[in-house]
Amino acid sequence: MPWKASSVMDERLRFVARLLDGEAMTDVCREFGISRKTGYKIFGRYKEHGLEALTDRSRRPVRYANQLPQQLESEIVRLKAEKPHWGARKIRELLVRRLDGDVRVPAKSTIHAVLDRHGLVKRARERNNRAQGTRLSAAVAPNDLWCADFKGEFKLGNGRYCYPLTVTDQASRFLLMCEAMESTREELAVTAFERLFAERGLPLSIRSDNGVPFASPNALFNLSKLAVWWLRLGIAIERIKPGHPQQNGRHERMHLTLKQEATRPPGANILQQQGRFDAFVHEFNTERPHEALGMKCPAELTHSARSPLPMSPVRHRRSDATLAHSRHGSSLAWPR
Repeated sequence: MPWKASSVMDERLRFVARLLDGEAMTDVCREFGISRKTGYKIFGRYKEHGLEALTDRSRRPVRYANQLPQQLESEIVRLKAEKPHWGARKIRELLVRRLDGDVRVPAKSTIHAVLDRHGLVKRARERNNRAQGTRLSAAVAPNDLWCADFKGEFKLGNGRYCYPLTVTDQASRFLLMCEAMESTREELAVTAFERLFAERGLPLSIRSDNGVPFASPNALFNLSKLAVWWLRLGIAIERIKPGHPQQNGRHERMHLTLKQEATRPPGANILQQQGRFDAFVHEFNTERPHEALGMKCPAELTHSARSPLPMSPVRHRRSDATLAHSRHGSSLAWPR
């Protein structure tokens, strides 16, 4: 017969009463469904403390590992008030000098726990501008959405690193740009996009990750200068979630092909590597069939790999006007 949850003390009273009547411990424990060890413990408490011992005892620890005498804890708090910029390690050293062996000095972790308990530990402020993904669109036609990224850097034959900046059209998979960069500096990326916009017009949106130079971790809404420039041109910005490269899966798949066919072995220098990239772009767009495109080449969906991708009439007129203004100190040009 197990203990009844609603009257545990009553059950213990009946258990003790039957033992006091002379019944055997083994028989009573078997009937109440408890072990003899538990039975002896309950009966021993009763004999030592009386009926009060049959109530539930608090599970609160008798002592805490980091609990100190009140005088010593007060001294730690007082020393922290004297030296507000000192941490637990230096406070402990100060205690060692002042107590001079009269009292055992607690460990640094215990002192830190005391300071933390009294609200005297400064905590790092959580950044509110942590990168997050945005809503992603589905590209229906060419120039609806471009995908931009820096493929992982690799070492050239001369020992310098190359950082390929790539841009693809999401709908047609057309490889718009593959530039061999010496770094991911914003100025280099801006120059490359100025040339691309002048040649191809402006897309509706550009999708990228949250890395430099597409985003800035310390700026408002993580907007880098490059991103602000895009917004001023009327280009919507899309960001994939950190750690979710599959949200830019088509572009990442192109990077795999680029790595296999244009970086192994790498060029001797940046100019030679750019030549290999140019050859890859031509083959990727005009010769290499894509299963997702019904075994057509991206250039076949854009009519000409050398002419701007087709754009909606409204966007095309705005792009033409923007490019016209660029000849007179354009809004397309990077704001210097």
